[in-house]
Parts: sequence; C-alpha cells; structure tokens
Amino acid sequence: MSEPKKSSVSDPAADSERTGVRAMWTDRLGAWSTRALQLLLLLTLVSVTVFGLTQLKLVVIPVLIALILAAAASPLVMWMRRRGMGPLLSTWVTLLGGILVFGGLVTAIVFAVRDQWSELATSATDGFEQLKGFALDGPFPIDQDSLDEAWNAIIDFFTSASFGLGAIQGVSAAAQIVTGVLLGVVILFFFLKDGDKIWEFFLHPMHGVRRERGHRIGRTAVQTLGGYVRGTAIIAAVDAIGIGAGLLILQVPLALPLAVIVFLGAFIPLVGATVAGILAALVALVTNGWVVALIVLGIVVLVNQLEGNLLQPIVMAQSLKIHPLVILVALTAGTVLGGIVGAVLSVPIAAVGWAIIKTWNASGDVPGDAPEDAEDSEDSERADPTNQD
Repeated sequence: MSEPKKSSVSDPAADSERTGVRAMWTDRLGAWSTRALQLLLLLTLVSVTVFGLTQLKLVVIPVLIALILAAAASPLVMWMRRRGMGPLLSTWVTLLGGILVFGGLVTAIVFAVRDQWSELATSATDGFEQLKGFALDGPFPIDQDSLDEAWNAIIDFFTSASFGLGAIQGVSAAAQIVTGVLLGVVILFFFLKDGDKIWEFFLHPMHGVRRERGHRIGRTAVQTLGGYVRGTAIIAAVDAIGIGAGLLILQVPLALPLAVIVFLGAFIPLVGATVAGILAALVALVTNGWVVALIVLGIVVLVNQLEGNLLQPIVMAQSLKIHPLVILVALTAGTVLGGIVGAVLSVPIAAVGWAIIKTWNASGDVPGDAPEDAEDSEDSERADPTNQD
C-alpha cells in the first residue's frame, strides 16, 4: 500500500497560534516587555559583577589605584624615555622618586606630631574644660549628671569586650592595608614599565575598526585619569597651602599634619576639603579658643570659594566635564561599596566611563574609523548574495 500523501496546506489552527504569539511580542506591550527583560538581564549582570569586585577588594583596589597613579605619572615616564632613558630606568626613577617624596612627607608629619604632642595634650585638656564649662553655664545648660553619664558611657565602651574585638579587627585590617600597599607598588611598577604592552596584549584578538577603537579608548582613559589626578593634586596643593599658612600664622598646633589632611581630603570631591577644614577648625577650637577657631573657619570658607569659583573651572575644565549631581551619585555609590577608598576612586572612574562613552564611535581623529560603515555594509552584502546593486 502506498503511504498517504502529506498535505501541503498548513494547519490553520497552528498558523493562528504562531501568529498570535508573534503579535503578542511585536505589539507595543510586547516591545516594552522585551526591553524590560533586557534591562533586567543587564542589571543582573552589573550586580553580579559589582558583587564579585567587592569580594576581591584586596586585589581590585590596588589595581585601580596603581592604574590611576600610572596614568598620572605617564607624562613623566614618557618624557624620560624621549630623553634616552630605557623603560626600566625611567620606571625606577619615577617609582623611587614618588616613594621618597611620600616617605619624606610622612617623616615630617611624625616629627611635627612628636614635637607638639605635649603642647597639644595640655591645650586639649584646657579646651575640654572650657567646653565643659560652656556646656554647664552656657545659654543651653546641661546638668552635671548628664555629662557624667556620657563620660561613663565612653569609658565603658573603651573597656568593653566589643572594643577589644574591634581592636583585633583593626589589626587584621592594618595587615590587609599593608598587603594592599605592597601589591599596589608592584602593580604600579609593571604599569609604568609595560602599560602599553599590557593594553596591546588585551587588544591582540581584535582587528580593524575594533582594534582602533580599543587604542582610542586606551588613550582616552589614560588622558582622563591623568588629567583628573594632576588637576586634583594642583587644587589640593592650593587648599593645603592656603589653610596651612593660615594655621601657621595663627599658631595652631599640628599645622603641617592638618595641611596634609586637607591635601588628601581634596581628593574626595565636594566634601573632602570642607570636612578637613572643619577638622582644622575643631583643633583650633580645642587648643586656641573660639576666636581663632572662627578665623580658621573663615579661612577655610575663603579658600574653598576661591577654589570652586576660580581655580577648579580652569584646572579641571578638560579632565572632568560631568554634572555635580553625577559626581554626588558616584561619590555616594563608591562610599557604600568601598568606604573612603571607594569615595576617592568613584569620581575618576565615572569620569573615565563618560569619556569612553563620548569617544566610542568618534570618527576622523583615528585612522580606520571612517570605513566602519563601509565594512558593515560589505558584511551585509556578503551575507545577502542576491543583492546585486
């Protein structure tokens, strides 16, 4: 018996079901649903990536810090190479010079604190007694029992088991910091010596337009990071010199360490220099009294106004063109994820990300960008051999 011939006519019920499913995903609601699924997948990928990076902070943070420092020092390294120094010699000169400057600064701070420690302790005791007298006899008096309870609570905390556990955790954190610093120095050495070769290794699988885009992204990242760090260092130095000079004139103890704190605090945008200046005013309040503290506060406000309205627009004009709201959001996210180090790293990372987005499809400045559309069209023609136009 011959087999019955299969009907060439499709099943109307199956065609109707396929058409209904296709219509469900191609109408307006289906398009929005598809986009929502894509966003959920993207957010999941970003969340998993951020979670993984936060679990590897001991490695990720030294790598990021070394990358930023290498970008800032790259002009010096390239200048020495153009003067005939090899990559190894120029790297050692830059690295050892930075270590010597940092070590000299730390030594100066230690000697300043040691020489003024007794004076600071005496002034702090007198200032504390003045604050206690103001709290008892001021316009909003506090009774002695409340002060005694607060003081006993502080003593109980420092003598409790939780404080001892915190001290043990602090030792562990200090060991991690030392490990991270040593790892960062080694990574910085290789970034300074072979940074271009390392980036070229990552670009090796790419060809044509994608390879040129990779080179453009690398140059953009180095220029943005280096410009940000150098510009921030200039602004931080001006803040530290201005506030430090005021502290020296007013004879506030620990003027040099406070100036260094102002310098380091300026690397946290929007709030760092202000918080460091307020700390200097508090030291002046405890050691020199209300009048000097108010003068120091006025100096801090004046220096910050000059920096924000005059110096920062000139120095940072080309290296950080993002809105203050974006800086605030990045600063908050970095602080939540990485603490103080995250606050320092978040803004330059956001600046580099924005700079890469702007130059992703740039054309005209890099050879090989222009033929991108032509290459895509050639690929489409090879994919469709019936196209003879």
